[in-house]
Amino acid sequence: MPLVLMTDDRRCDWVRAARALPRGSVVVVRGRDATQRRTLAEELQGLASLLIADDPALAAEIGAAGLHLPEVRMREAAHWRARFPNWIITSSAHSLRALMAAAMLDAVFLSPVFAGHKQTRALTPVRAAFIAAHAPVPVYALGGVNPRNAALLAPSFSGIAAIGSLI
Repeated sequence: MPLVLMTDDRRCDWVRAARALPRGSVVVVRGRDATQRRTLAEELQGLASLLIADDPALAAEIGAAGLHLPEVRMREAAHWRARFPNWIITSSAHSLRALMAAAMLDAVFLSPVFAGHKQTRALTPVRAAFIAAHAPVPVYALGGVNPRNAALLAPSFSGIAAIGSLI
């Protein structure tokens, strides 16, 4: 099952984490601070396919593999697909309703599947599998996924996306 490493604002060795990923993995470079996001993207170039979160200008400038949009901007995918037809474009989703708007995307990260992800209520593996089975695009499980509970994920998921369990 393909792996996606999602970075965040914590200070850790993201380069080491990216190097440990299996071939064909993807890194979604996220971060609230634009300068830190740029620096991290530059450090990770060449280690994995990079998707830049919520920053299409940076994605274009560094020649990233694509763009990751937050759920609230998911409908912008058609615009970015028209401008950059070769980009991989993904988005986050937190419900079946949100996932139904995903037709122009290459994949969606559905979260949180398991408890322990921020303060939000977990979808649960059963409900998340139902949502993933009805999605118009491939769905990656995100939120509380770790090596122990990954086995509980249904085959309706195309892969796993994680933050903490991959660093």
